[in-house]
Amino acid sequence: MDIFRQAIVLCSTVLALNALSGCAVRPLVLNHVADALAMPGQDLEDDIHLAREASAFYLKLSESVLRETPGNLKLAESVASGFTQYAYAFVSFEADQLQSKDAKAAQRMKERAARLYARAHGHAMTALEKTTPGFTKALMQAEPSRALRLSDAQVGVAYWAAASWGGVISLSKDNPDKVADLPAAMKLAKLAWDTKPDHGFGSLSSLMGTFEAASPGGSLALAETYFDQAIAQSQGQSAGPWVAKAESIAMAKNDSKSFERWLKEAIRISDAHRNLENEVMRSRAEWLLDMIDDLF
Repeated sequence: MDIFRQAIVLCSTVLALNALSGCAVRPLVLNHVADALAMPGQDLEDDIHLAREASAFYLKLSESVLRETPGNLKLAESVASGFTQYAYAFVSFEADQLQSKDAKAAQRMKERAARLYARAHGHAMTALEKTTPGFTKALMQAEPSRALRLSDAQVGVAYWAAASWGGVISLSKDNPDKVADLPAAMKLAKLAWDTKPDHGFGSLSSLMGTFEAASPGGSLALAETYFDQAIAQSQGQSAGPWVAKAESIAMAKNDSKSFERWLKEAIRISDAHRNLENEVMRSRAEWLLDMIDDLF
């Protein structure tokens, strides 16, 4: 079901939901709508501009239903992923591009991106808390009183909770309280990875690599291992791990040759496998290549 059919599904039920206010069948209808909205839609779209225009409408509709069904893991995953990807592709990236031209405007966009990441994180953590009461408190404890576990059904939500948390932290380096959350975000990602390391066609392994490389005292060798696992898990069809590897490993090592080679591989994959994620990564890879003389 594509994003437009999903919107129609919701819009066509709004009147019914209003009519059923206070009725016992209302929760059943809401859960049906939530399941419909959670079905994949935009992942096959390869026109970035069209996706951007449609995303805001879809996210607002989905978010309104999620607030009525906060324990729906599929919809929570969809909403958290939507806000995270919107922040990354359409706000944070634009801020990066604007930084050298208008630092104040870029900072405003970074602050907006951080708010969107936080919104994604909040929805994902609410769903985890609803399905595992006490989850958040246990996660934040240095030594939790009980061993934390994730079910297979929770892995997707946990992945986006960790990814969006990382987004908040990366844009809040001047805020010690936010930066102090990095160990908890890494712990959450590791919980997901321990449960289902191949989740997301390599996306989770790539996130593990990004966290490891960004962590004070982290191991670049271990981070590179995670990225290589992500590349293998994606079966040569995802540009994301190559871009992440270039930014996390090549830049840290001041290795411009690997940086250029890995980004060109990302572009090659984007040409061969057209989808929205790869188009976003192609845009970032091309921009990074244009910036190579400033970065090294």
